[in-house]
Parts: sequence; C-alpha cells; structure tokens
Amino acid sequence: LRDLFQAPRLAQQIANQLPKGYLSRDWTQDHASFFRAVQIEKTAMFVILTLIVAVAAFNIVSALVMVVTDKQADIAILRTLGATPLSIMGIFIVQGITIGLVGTLLGLFGGVSLATHVDVVVPFIENMFGIKFLAPDVYLISDLPSQVQWGDVSTIGLVAFGLAVLATLYPAWRAARTQPAEALRYE
Repeated sequence: LRDLFQAPRLAQQIANQLPKGYLSRDWTQDHASFFRAVQIEKTAMFVILTLIVAVAAFNIVSALVMVVTDKQADIAILRTLGATPLSIMGIFIVQGITIGLVGTLLGLFGGVSLATHVDVVVPFIENMFGIKFLAPDVYLISDLPSQVQWGDVSTIGLVAFGLAVLATLYPAWRAARTQPAEALRYE
C-alpha cells in the first residue's frame, strides 16, 4: 500500500470479499485516537497558516497604502494626463498581485523544500542548538517523516494568493479616488 490513507478503503474492499464471521480492520481503526490527533493537528496547522497569511495580507495592505500616500502627486499627474480612475486602480492591483504572487511562490517553494529535506534540516538544527526534537525515550519515533500532500500545498497557495489579491483592493480603490487638484495643492 503506497498511500497509507487509502487503508480504510482497502480494508472495506477486503471485508466485502471475506466470508461471514471474518473482520477486516485497518490502522486508522486500530489507532483511532492517534489518527484523530493527527487530523486535529492538521486542521490546527491550516488555521495557523491561514492566520499567518492573513497577517502577511495586512502587511501588503499597509505597504500599498503607504505607496499610495507617497505617490499622491504622481497619481494626480497621471490623472491630469488622462488616466482614468480604473487605470490607476489597475496599476495598484497589478503591483499588489505581483507582490502576492512572488510571496506565495517563494513561500510554497520554501515550505516544500523544507518538507522534502526535513531529514537533513532537523539534525542540522538539533546539532547547532544542542537539543533533541524527537527524543526516542519520550516519543515512539526518533525521526520526523515527511510526505508532501500536493492538495494541501495547492489549498494553502490558493488561500495565500486569494488573500493577497483581496489585500490589494482597498489601496487600489483609495488610489483611484485621488483628486488631482487636491493632491497637487501643496506641490
């Protein structure tokens, strides 16, 4: 069995082929409490990662609002040269989407790289700081297995990019509302 999470399905197929009186159990039934704990931890990690991405999205909002504030005169000049509010909004949306896309791709690349090389990274950190993450006398395992779940990676990437896109809307809208006469009054 290559995918351990297919065990319930396989156990059910075997149970359907067994004569009456025989049982087929899989590891998720034998170790249900561990399996539920892993599922809860997975959900908790998704929530934590979403919160981290939300903080990053707030940073995008803050950065773009500062750019809009700093570029008021430039936006006003573009408006006097004929740029529409929609085109001004588009400029800032493209800037925010670019920031979000680059950040999402770097984060996904870094996360997948770390997950696929955890067998090298964990011993390096343990040796560097003189600590043991998974002491064999405390835990049932002595190393940290890792398997990239591409569905989870995709979901995290889409949520991160979606929040980045949403984060660009307010600063872009604010830039589009810039009145040329008001922005150039003290220039």
